[in-house]
Amino acid sequence: MRIIKLDAIDSTNSYLRRLSTEEMLEDYTIVTADHQTDGRGQMGTNWASQECKNLTVSVFKDVSFLKTEHSFYISMVVSLAVFKALESLQIRKLKIKWPNDILSENKKIAGILIENVIKNNQLQASVIGLGLNVNQTEFEGLPNASSLLLTSGKVFDLDEVLDEILKKLHIYFQELENGQLTKLKQEYEKRLFRKGKPSTFKGIDGELFSGIILGISDSGNLKIQTENETEQEFDLKEVSLLY
Repeated sequence: MRIIKLDAIDSTNSYLRRLSTEEMLEDYTIVTADHQTDGRGQMGTNWASQECKNLTVSVFKDVSFLKTEHSFYISMVVSLAVFKALESLQIRKLKIKWPNDILSENKKIAGILIENVIKNNQLQASVIGLGLNVNQTEFEGLPNASSLLLTSGKVFDLDEVLDEILKKLHIYFQELENGQLTKLKQEYEKRLFRKGKPSTFKGIDGELFSGIILGISDSGNLKIQTENETEQEFDLKEVSLLY
């Protein structure tokens, strides 16, 4: 396993993607940075992180074994790996907020950005970006953000946290490569935030509506039972869960 440690970079995902165009990367090539100047999240959002206090890492993973229509399973696998790693570190009340935010005590402690490389309509590789709040204690203007330190009262060694996550990544990607899709989907859905509970959502038109999360489709759409008792599917651009 190749690990590239940087003091500062615009984005570990951007760095790893650039590197992948310049050379053949081995599976599980990893880039970490003490500081990101332009960290990226879902839907073009920024990921802000205090220098040297959090984990900002990207992993290059060969996913050529996976069908393109199953690409959301990469997001499931990474979410489960981070979830189980944090569980082993005794972080409490963990949930996965669709599609792949990790919450502790209903506050966000980790965000995941998956960027797939597709050639000739075939999945080739995935650049997996993870921002995990570890030892940061102040989140100005972010009332729903927290960290491992705030939720546990413990200061963590960043390398030890990363090592635990990588161990779980290997386990879950092996399950994916072995075709254990049903098991992975069931495990992911079991840990979904607000699943089975009446919740409020915002639609693409900005309108609010109530519904109950039933689970996800194989393509990763969120399945919601709406107020009129019908089941509808929404992709990431179409709906957001308010909490």
